[in-house]
Amino acid sequence: MPTIYILWLRQLKRYLRSTPRLIGSLGQPVLFLVALGFGFGPIYQKAGGGNYLQFLAPGIIGMAILFMAVFMGIELIWDRQFGFLKETMVAPVPRWQIMFGRTMGGATVATMQGVAVLLISFSAGFRPDTWLGIVPAVGLMFLIALMFTALGTAIASKMQDMHGFQLIMNFLIMPIFFLSGALFPLDNLPSAIGTITRFNPMSYGVDGLRWALINSSHFGPLQDFAVLTGATVVFVGIGSYLFSKIEV
Repeated sequence: MPTIYILWLRQLKRYLRSTPRLIGSLGQPVLFLVALGFGFGPIYQKAGGGNYLQFLAPGIIGMAILFMAVFMGIELIWDRQFGFLKETMVAPVPRWQIMFGRTMGGATVATMQGVAVLLISFSAGFRPDTWLGIVPAVGLMFLIALMFTALGTAIASKMQDMHGFQLIMNFLIMPIFFLSGALFPLDNLPSAIGTITRFNPMSYGVDGLRWALINSSHFGPLQDFAVLTGATVVFVGIGSYLFSKIEV
C-alpha cells in the first residue's frame, strides 16, 4: 500500500504547485453560482420554490467536483504523451495500485475544489441547515470525486491524445451535469427526462449534498449513498481493468 500513498501524494503536490490553475478552475463554478443564483432567484421565489441560492449551491459544488475529477482522470493522456506515465509504469507493483493511487490523488484535489466552492458560497449568502451537515457533505464530496476520477481514468485509458477531450465534455460530462438536478428540482419532470436522471449517478451525488447541507432530498440519503457507493465500485473496477491494459 505504500505505492498508493506515494502516488496519491505525488498527484496532490503536482496540482497544488500550480496556483493559477487552482484559482482559475474556480471561475466557472463561481460564475454559475452568482449569475444563476441571483439571476433566477426572484423567478424561483415567485414560483414558490423559496431561496434559489440555497437550492443551487449544492448543485454547483457537485459541478465543481465533477469537472475537476474527470479532468484529473483525463490528465493521464498528458502523462502518456510526455513520458511521465512510462516512468510510473516501470515500478514493480501491480497496475491497479498505480491506478488507485492516481485516482485517490485526483479525488482529493476534486474534493478540495468542492470545499473551496462551498466556502465561496457562504460569502454569496448560502447557509447550511445545520453546520454539522458539512461533515457528511465532505464525505459525499469525496465519494463523488472518487467515482468520476475513476471514470476519467477509464476514458483516458482508451484515448491516445487530447483531441477527443472536447467530444467527451460535450457528449458525456455536460449532460451528466445538466441532467443531475443541479439546476432544477427533480419533481414532476417529463417521464423521459425523469428516467434519465434516475440512471445518472450524479443525480444521487447532488441529492446527497442537498440532504447534508439543506436537509432536502428527492431520493433519500440511504439510496443516495447506496447508488454512489455502487457506482464508485463499478467505475473503479472498470478503470482498473482498462488501466491494466494500457500501452505506453
